[in-house]
Amino acid sequence: MSGLEVPLNPPRPKRKKGLVDYLVHFRWIIVIFVVLPISFSLYFLTYLGDVRSEMMSYKKRQKEHDENVKKVVKRLKERNPSKDGLVCTARKPWIAVGMRNVDYKRARHFEVDLSAFRNILEIDKERMIARVEPLVNMGQITRASVPMNLALAVVAELDDLTVGGLINGYGIEGSSHIYGLFSDTVVAYEIIMADGTLIRATKDNQYSDLFYAIPWSQGTLGLLVAAEIKLIPIKEYMKLTYKPVKGNLKQLAQAYIDSFAPRDGDQDNPQKVPDFVEAMIYSATEGVFMTGRYASKEEAKRRGNVINEVGWWFKPWFYQHAQKALKKGEFVEYIPTREYYHRHTRCLYWEGKLILPFADQWWFRFLLGWLMPPKVSLLKATQGEAIRNYYHEMHVIQDMLVPLYKVGDALEWVHREMEVYPIWLCPHRLFKLPIKTMVYPEPGFEHHHRQGDTHYAQMYTDIGVYYAPGPVLRGEVFDGAEAVRQMENWLIENHGFQPQYAVSELSEKNFWRMFDASLYEKCRRKYGAVGTFMSVYYKSKKGRKTEKEVEEAEKEQAILETPIAEVDQPID
Repeated sequence: MSGLEVPLNPPRPKRKKGLVDYLVHFRWIIVIFVVLPISFSLYFLTYLGDVRSEMMSYKKRQKEHDENVKKVVKRLKERNPSKDGLVCTARKPWIAVGMRNVDYKRARHFEVDLSAFRNILEIDKERMIARVEPLVNMGQITRASVPMNLALAVVAELDDLTVGGLINGYGIEGSSHIYGLFSDTVVAYEIIMADGTLIRATKDNQYSDLFYAIPWSQGTLGLLVAAEIKLIPIKEYMKLTYKPVKGNLKQLAQAYIDSFAPRDGDQDNPQKVPDFVEAMIYSATEGVFMTGRYASKEEAKRRGNVINEVGWWFKPWFYQHAQKALKKGEFVEYIPTREYYHRHTRCLYWEGKLILPFADQWWFRFLLGWLMPPKVSLLKATQGEAIRNYYHEMHVIQDMLVPLYKVGDALEWVHREMEVYPIWLCPHRLFKLPIKTMVYPEPGFEHHHRQGDTHYAQMYTDIGVYYAPGPVLRGEVFDGAEAVRQMENWLIENHGFQPQYAVSELSEKNFWRMFDASLYEKCRRKYGAVGTFMSVYYKSKKGRKTEKEVEEAEKEQAILETPIAEVDQPID
């Protein structure tokens, strides 16, 4: 490909270093001697709990589940609306995996403990459904299902990500170009409503409106206590093809699209569309595109095939392993399926390089790699206010969900405004549903017949921007809050979405310009969430919540004071 010149961004003034820079620089000391040992202990204790759960029969797990549901209902009915705060879970603010600060819990609130809801209640091979509680994480469910040659249709990469977080928030994986986001694979929700009523919502029962409103609602419509999720048949290995591509960002974007979206529009043809897709853009001129197909053990072990067990602690980090394709050219290997699912766990994509700069070296991997990864919750708990604010300003962890045909424009924007590499790309379908939800495809997309689209779903892509921006690495001035604000404006203008696990700078007006409020607010009023659960914007907004804000949220009117902003309104 031609056009390999790296677009140069204008130089910025140098930034004067302060004490917090040195605290961040030497933070690896705390991570190695405190965070890693405690993380390993917690992982081990969690594993023992999972083993205990697996030893119980489904009947016993269901009995325990029913008892825990009764406790939650009882707790909700103890709340005095005139004296107690808004309802939220009793989970500590620092435990959440997302980078957004759970500052709403620092204000007055009424806690409900959901910590016991961490069992796989049933794996139904006939219905191809897994019924699970909200604190079941991805590592736990793949450990149970993969030996049966079954898996969730969408398995988020990091072990610690929970079903509840992926449903109420956002979840994606390399199979999302077929199945959509994690919430699109759910067939039923079991929810305790504001009045203590337990309901089961599906797309075709009396609670169908609530079924479509739950995703992205951040737990502000009710308390999720179980979900039924689609299972698919799988094979023992993933046959993964690594294809290097060089060119400018627009050329890289087109090569990415071509890797999984046939130009003839035959998007539902399994012969033309791989089972898994992801890409990593390593610079403004080069990337590696990976496509995977399930393969049997017999195929993987044929003479001449390469098997790579990436799950071993001493193995090179996956993103660095994939980068080798830039030098050695296209290659194919077979990875055990469960190890492939969790390929980014050990190094937290490439964030591990910032947390422990030498953790990718061979000697560290052999000696201490078995302690990786540090728990995100413990990293947050040990960082302190100053370091937390530093990361908000000098570090980016954001996902941009954009229409597939705009991925080239988005990559150029990220390079120009943030200059973060590597960049993770993962496509996903955004389905045209019978009712308009918080996230929705572009109106009339089906008439344009763009690459990747079908008549029932528009193809989007997740652009994962995780790392220190180029200006920060060069010691230059960088305004992280302003960069995120500009990113959010770009997404609004281009019908994109920002997952709310990340730090957001959105005003309330712009929040509801990005997301659609109509169904969400209708369900808030219909099911009694107003005055019991905080609104999704209030829960997602940046900064600590004052007592006055809590009181105002509790007095929220049943009718939206500010309707959805019109398309032609200027961005704040």
